[in-house]
Amino acid sequence: MSIRELVVLGTASQVPTRRRNHNGYLLRWGAEGILFDPGEGTQRQMLLAGVAATDLTRICLTHFHGDHCLGVPGIIQRLSLDGVRHPVHAHFPASGRHFFERLRHATTFYEVAELREEPVTGDGPIANGAFGVLEARSLSHGVEAFGYRLVEPDGRQMLPERLRELGVAGPAVGELQRTGAITTGGRTVRLEEVSLPRKGQRFAFVMDTRLCDGVFALAEGADMLVIESTFLSEDTALAEQVGHLTAAQAGRVAAESGVRLLVLTHFSQRYPDASRFYEEARAEFDGEIVVAEDLMRIAVPKRPSA
Repeated sequence: MSIRELVVLGTASQVPTRRRNHNGYLLRWGAEGILFDPGEGTQRQMLLAGVAATDLTRICLTHFHGDHCLGVPGIIQRLSLDGVRHPVHAHFPASGRHFFERLRHATTFYEVAELREEPVTGDGPIANGAFGVLEARSLSHGVEAFGYRLVEPDGRQMLPERLRELGVAGPAVGELQRTGAITTGGRTVRLEEVSLPRKGQRFAFVMDTRLCDGVFALAEGADMLVIESTFLSEDTALAEQVGHLTAAQAGRVAAESGVRLLVLTHFSQRYPDASRFYEEARAEFDGEIVVAEDLMRIAVPKRPSA
């Protein structure tokens, strides 16, 4: 299977710290490179992480607070500077289109890359392709915000021993996958005879929000959930007031939504001990948890064996 991993470019919330850059996350998903919420300094973090502008195929912004979008001007200009030849799609809340225009044209530059603006107007699918379906869901923050989910279609896992037994090999395997049935050796072989159902993978990205229906809709069945956990439980009232989650709430979302891997991020600078985020999430969720650090690479969990 092609590479599927999250490259963490930044994990701070409102302001960067000595150890944490502003937000920035690259999802490698086969041929797709989706950059989520590039804050200030993302271009340099990409250099440190070994990520090139040519790796990017999409930019997804959850909302227009600075720590989630002030890296956009540098990223867009870098696309042209490096001569990226393929189109790059930009998804962002339609209500902030005027902000995106200002970010896109913040300074003069020679624009040669093709950036396709695709504003998000509401819940539902916003793009589809060989990668699957990219969806958006409304969140609850101080400004309009959307989370994103990538859903791969369900497929089939081929069984090599059954293929050999029935004499299906070479190009015939691909034909069987495309058509569902082929004739070989005087008999019809159906796809169901030589394969098992394979559930498509799911990735969810949830930033700045209170608990709301959109959070759970995005997280449902996710193999990897990347979610903000700005505050700890001692500041639950403040989190609700300013439209954020606690680590415990993030853990609850993962537990109730059947998540396999929970990635906590977007940490307030007020907490010097990051282990407390893990402890609070662990009290709610007994699956795998990663407390994100800048420049981490986190593999999307492999599909369970059939």
